[in-house]
Order: sequence, then C-alpha cells, then structure tokens
Amino acid sequence: MVLRKLCLPLLLGPLPALADISDEANACIDELNSRFGNLGGEVLDQEFSEAAIMVRLRDGNGIEYECIVWSGPEVADLRPVGSKGETADDGGGAMDEAAAFTDTVSGERRVEFAAGTSGTAISGTLRPGTSVRYILGASDGQFLNVDVGSRGGALDYEIFNPDGTLLLELISSDRPFRGQLWQSGDHVVEVANAGAQPVTFDIGIGIE
Repeated sequence: MVLRKLCLPLLLGPLPALADISDEANACIDELNSRFGNLGGEVLDQEFSEAAIMVRLRDGNGIEYECIVWSGPEVADLRPVGSKGETADDGGGAMDEAAAFTDTVSGERRVEFAAGTSGTAISGTLRPGTSVRYILGASDGQFLNVDVGSRGGALDYEIFNPDGTLLLELISSDRPFRGQLWQSGDHVVEVANAGAQPVTFDIGIGIE
C-alpha cells in the first residue's frame, strides 16, 4: 500500500482528554496491528477537521504514527512520523516525503520484535540501483505478513526461504503479502530500488 500525504482543512485542535478512545482511534489501532503485527497501540492525540480525524499513535516499539480516518470509520492513511515523533513538514515544504528522518539502507539487517509483539515497522531510504535484505527467523507453519509502502517512486520486493529458494517472486511494493511458511530458519525479505531516484519507504513485517 502506497502511503500518501493528505491535507486536513480547518483543523480545530486536539481533544481535551483521551480518556474515551473514539471509534476512529480504535480503527487506527486495528489497522496498525493488522498491517504490522501485534504491536499494540497507545493513543497520544486526536484532532478533528471537517473532512476527517487525525489520530496520533505509539506502538509497542516506541514508533509514532499519524492515522487519518474518514467517517465510518474508514482508515485513509497510516504512516510513521519518525522515531522521535517529529513531523517532517516545517511549513516550508520540508516534508520531502519523510526522508529527513529515515536512514539510507543497504546490505543486510536483522529484524527483531520487541518483547510481547509479533511484528515491527521499519522506515528507510533506498538509493537507485540498491537493495536491502531484512532477515528474520520464523518456523514452518507460521504465517508471514509483509507490507511495503513507498513514497517518491516505485520499489519491488521478493522473499526467500532459509534454503535460498523463492517463497515469493519479485512483485511491486504496492502489493502486500501474507503466506504460510514451509521451512524453519532465517527468511529474507529483499526490497529493491530499480529506479533512477532515491525512494523512501516503510515496511511492516509480522509473524503469526
């Protein structure tokens, strides 16, 4: 799923208290856990506009998100906003598709889940013609969920079994994956940028 920046007109400000979590906030928590695994979800703030509600969340790994919800409630957008909770837009067009607080990634990175969770969300930027391999241990019979959202360009990804065979052939990042594993050991999710420009992305990886 590709995440897009949405504008909220006529912002009226935050709710005075979060003792009563709204249906919209609950929808955001459900979307977070569905997309990235059982990360939990703490509601930090809720803001209203004429068009939608924006909910700020923090998952069990300390990553904060902005979630935009239409009436219904229907989640329209869910995106990380940086490990320290900064927004990337300083009012002068500095959003730069969140590249200001995401790492340029390459090579191999081991994926570990926080205690009590079964998934994680990671942000990064891939330079043209490069890839990054996310390695995670999983067991035969478990289900693997992968969701890659790219901003500023297209990415592809593929998934390898522990023996090096393909679990999933190369597909576009706008297509999420959920599938059952048939081997135990280190599985690899490789995200690649075949384009001519750097691309910032978010990847959610979860195990059931």
